[in-house]
Amino acid sequence: MTATPDTVVLIHGLWMTPRSWEHWRDRFERRGLTVVTPAYPGFEVEVEALRADDTPIATASVPATVDHLASVIEALPTPPILMGHSFGGALTQLLLARGLGAAGVAIDSAPPEGVRVTPLSQARSLFPALKNPANFRRAVGFTQEEFHYAFTNTLTREESDKAWERYAIAAPGNWVWAYGLLANWRPGHQETWVDYSVDRAPLLFIAGEKDHIMPPAVNRSNAKHWRKSPAVTDFHEFPGRDHWTCAAPGWEAVADLALDWALEHATGVRAAA
Repeated sequence: MTATPDTVVLIHGLWMTPRSWEHWRDRFERRGLTVVTPAYPGFEVEVEALRADDTPIATASVPATVDHLASVIEALPTPPILMGHSFGGALTQLLLARGLGAAGVAIDSAPPEGVRVTPLSQARSLFPALKNPANFRRAVGFTQEEFHYAFTNTLTREESDKAWERYAIAAPGNWVWAYGLLANWRPGHQETWVDYSVDRAPLLFIAGEKDHIMPPAVNRSNAKHWRKSPAVTDFHEFPGRDHWTCAAPGWEAVADLALDWALEHATGVRAAA
């Protein structure tokens, strides 16, 4: 006997913490679901604490983060729905490729290794981290102006500044360099490599038409790489939405589509006897 999943794991992206999911968590809990919002290792403290001491950000690693998230998921009673935003979308893909989760949704996803599409707006968005090689070993934040361009370009500057103040932290500069610039040019598989031919739980890509840092072309290319897999892979583009799509006005439509699709397509979860 099988049942639909009753748990959703929400995975945040770079320049963010689990606080970025506060609206989605409330909305999904009102639908009767258990919602888990794990932080990257060392990111468990509040935004303000990470701004005061960014050491956990500068020293974060992708393998440790994936292993930590996997341990959270494996400890759950039944396979959950996995949803990730931005770099959390790349992490979601890595976790699904491990055989975890009943369904996945990658929202404005950073691509795993192998996706070579780099629109101009993406290069401009990442430039604050890439302009100085010394940033490879630092935690690198966005100014309010840079955040407005990369994340919240459909909002007014005043709205964007409020979002920056509540949610924004620095990101590991080495992640931006290693996985945003160098992964496709180094020999051999890197830490964000994924086997695109593996069978896995169904996966939906959601992109925003106006997203500067992870434009639809990046997500569309990422989804096409999964054509080698026998698993279900879908793509949906929201018109007029930017990278801040999970909290910008109208976020409810994005959250509802993500959850409805995942519940409809989830692989069977064994029900309790």
